[in-house]
Amino acid sequence: MTKKAVVLSSGGIDSTTAMAIARDMGYDIYSLSFRYGQRHSVELECAKKVACHLGTIDHKIMDIDLRQFGGSALTDDIAVPKHDNVAQIDQTRIPVTYVPARNTIFLSYAMAWAEVLKAEAIFIGVTAVDYSGYPDCRPKFIEAFQTMANLATKTGVTKQTVLTIETPLIQMSKSEIITTGHRLGVDYSLTISCYDPDDQGRSCGRCDACLHRKKGFREAGIPDPTPYT
Repeated sequence: MTKKAVVLSSGGIDSTTAMAIARDMGYDIYSLSFRYGQRHSVELECAKKVACHLGTIDHKIMDIDLRQFGGSALTDDIAVPKHDNVAQIDQTRIPVTYVPARNTIFLSYAMAWAEVLKAEAIFIGVTAVDYSGYPDCRPKFIEAFQTMANLATKTGVTKQTVLTIETPLIQMSKSEIITTGHRLGVDYSLTISCYDPDDQGRSCGRCDACLHRKKGFREAGIPDPTPYT
């Protein structure tokens, strides 16, 4: 009997690498993305391409309007911070690009689909680069959600499945993530990391996500296929 996993996919480096790892581990992949009111839809086009590239069984895009709440540079009329290099990024406070409760919401949807599929795992590409700043990327949060998931579902209570929240990247640097994905055959030209791409889908090159992406490729010694403005 094949193993099933729901993989949260943003069309970026981290979620795509997590998906490649899940596939390499022998899981049938069910990819889940969200149109949540983010600044741009380019990432969803990338998520579609990634799902095809990595041979998912199904890819769903759910609609949630988090712009109704705002509170983030990704879902509100708040400027996305831009810098010249990674050293200028303030690592001491929660970034304005943090979207309130986003991973809790996304994991809840993934949990629901996993219950219907009787999937054993949910993969999420949270990383060491992020969890110092984003509260919903911390290992303690992931552990707490996993406990809740097995208490809150019929499949969990009846022990039909024991759901695990897999975070294969959580202790990796960006360069280690890219190296791992490259080894697994990931085509990173299909992905985007930028918080604020232009109308042509080109990455800005100066937001936190772009700067970490550039640094990761440079340190991995792998050419960055990203079109920047």
